[in-house]
Amino acid sequence: MTLADTARRAWLPAAVLVLGFVGLGLRLHVLQVVQHDHWLAESERNTQRLFLMEPRRGEILDANGNPLTASLPIKRVFANPRLLGPRYAEVAHRLAPLLAWDEAALAQRLRPFVCATNRFGEPVTNAYVNLHRKVSAETWQQVTQTMAGIVQHAVQSAGSRKLTPGEAVYYRGLRSAALYAMDDYDRLYTCNRLASHVIGFAQDRELTFNRKTVFPWSGRDGVEFWFDGKLAGIRGWNQTETDHARRELLPFREAYVEPKPGLSVVLTIDMVIQGCVEAALADLVARHTPESVSVIVIRPRTGEILAMATLPNYDPNRPGEVPVDHLRNRAVADLYEPGSTFKIVTIAAALSEGVVRMDDVIDCETAPWYYLGHRLRDHGRFGPLTVRQILVKSSNIGVAKIALMLGEERFQNYVKRFGFGQRTGITLGGERAGIVDPPARRDKLRLTRAAIGQAIAVTPLQMAAAVSAIANGGVLMRPFVVKGLRDQHGRLVARYEPQPVRQVIRDDVNRQMVEALKLAVSEGTGIHARLDLFSAAGKTGTAQIARNGQYVDGEYVSSFIGFLPADRAELCVAITVVKPSGGYYGGTVAAPCFKEIAEQIALYLKLRPDRQPVAGAPGRPGLVRAGGD
Repeated sequence: MTLADTARRAWLPAAVLVLGFVGLGLRLHVLQVVQHDHWLAESERNTQRLFLMEPRRGEILDANGNPLTASLPIKRVFANPRLLGPRYAEVAHRLAPLLAWDEAALAQRLRPFVCATNRFGEPVTNAYVNLHRKVSAETWQQVTQTMAGIVQHAVQSAGSRKLTPGEAVYYRGLRSAALYAMDDYDRLYTCNRLASHVIGFAQDRELTFNRKTVFPWSGRDGVEFWFDGKLAGIRGWNQTETDHARRELLPFREAYVEPKPGLSVVLTIDMVIQGCVEAALADLVARHTPESVSVIVIRPRTGEILAMATLPNYDPNRPGEVPVDHLRNRAVADLYEPGSTFKIVTIAAALSEGVVRMDDVIDCETAPWYYLGHRLRDHGRFGPLTVRQILVKSSNIGVAKIALMLGEERFQNYVKRFGFGQRTGITLGGERAGIVDPPARRDKLRLTRAAIGQAIAVTPLQMAAAVSAIANGGVLMRPFVVKGLRDQHGRLVARYEPQPVRQVIRDDVNRQMVEALKLAVSEGTGIHARLDLFSAAGKTGTAQIARNGQYVDGEYVSSFIGFLPADRAELCVAITVVKPSGGYYGGTVAAPCFKEIAEQIALYLKLRPDRQPVAGAPGRPGLVRAGGD
């Protein structure tokens, strides 16, 4: 063979080799230069992981530090049907008892189905199922052991046959990644229905944050909603690399920021007092079967709410099991005509303006009184009464005449000074301002009705705050239910102090009002609220319910608001009962409930008695007409 033949024969392999290297170089150029960003992102997608960590939600505590909520660590379980493949039915069969699922429903949930196509046009099955919200650490351990058992059984079934690379990858994914869990917290309300309308409730939501699915808890009502930003805490994150089984490779961790727990909210609510109030409400509901009832216990000199209860209520652990109407905090959200309790405002205003004095006598008529062609009547034929007696006996005619002497402008001024027609600013959702017509929309007839608590709408909280001002020397305080915030170490990081709003009436007028309200309890319409060991002052109210501009026969709101000890008040208790049966006067429906609540709380707080117990019946017979206002 000549040298030329040899050269010709070597040329072809050499050319092929050169072309191969050129092709390889071009391919490497495409991969490393042209498609560099694409494959870098693909590589990072397969290895780089950003784990978001939800913070522990702060607790809600009562005034003595007793927990009313708890955030319990749980696992949130997810499934990847793409990795389950044909064994989804077997997995559903084994896991259904552990996860408390119906097997058929679980199998349907885990079944892979085609949901998209990739860039090559190939079908792609679903890869994400939010499987279970609340799984304990013990149950999750059983789940992982069960998945390992499924894989082990499948491998053993293959016998001596060696698994193919594809089978090995499948079983590895089935065991380590087909089901996975995220650390989370569950929100538990430890006292169930106790103070449910104050505490409110929180629910978890599924959101996308930084292309990651997160499940933050959000307050939906009450303190949970109002202080959501304080309770929620700050989310943490972990930027790291993982292996094929989603296990972290610690040497390649880039950043790790611990989640910051939320602050705990300390309420002014005392759970013992709250329990006493709710038990008394249950007794009242059993006797009178009202549509609803609410009670507010407030400390007059500070404005602290020691208890706030409404029936019907609900269990914050299961808020979806009751009608939406039960979630409403009626103590701050419901409007009603206050009736005779509002006479306190009218008489206090007239005394402050010097229009009348307590001993002035006004003819309260012995028959219905007609004014501008409209009739107004009392629950008795009183005739001449002093202003003091008008308040004690709750004369509609007497108060209406006093209002006419006071005049619309001055009356309206004191209505506003006592806080009506405006929100109190309490940190609870749903509070309403009430309805107070401006002077331009009133006439003298409407003035006579507003003076006795008609043609005006208030909330139970507004009435409680107004009467508390009388109990507090004429100083109106802003009601509040949160007294501080604590961090995770129990340190107080914020304190909410009592806030005086304004001096509503002079101190000398206030003392006269207290003395008259003491008589209203000891001798007047509130006689069933009289206490054995403490002096009490207060006022009954009975208001007919209006609908579509007309009063409805047989439908009433019965109320009583009182405070004790009368001359140095530590407590004010406001009771509002909507549509009671078996009686409807405030003196017979609400006043006995005040007595039950006030006596129990006074004993619990160890208040010093200021009167000696009186033997026999609670009052002298014949002083008031039975069933009065």
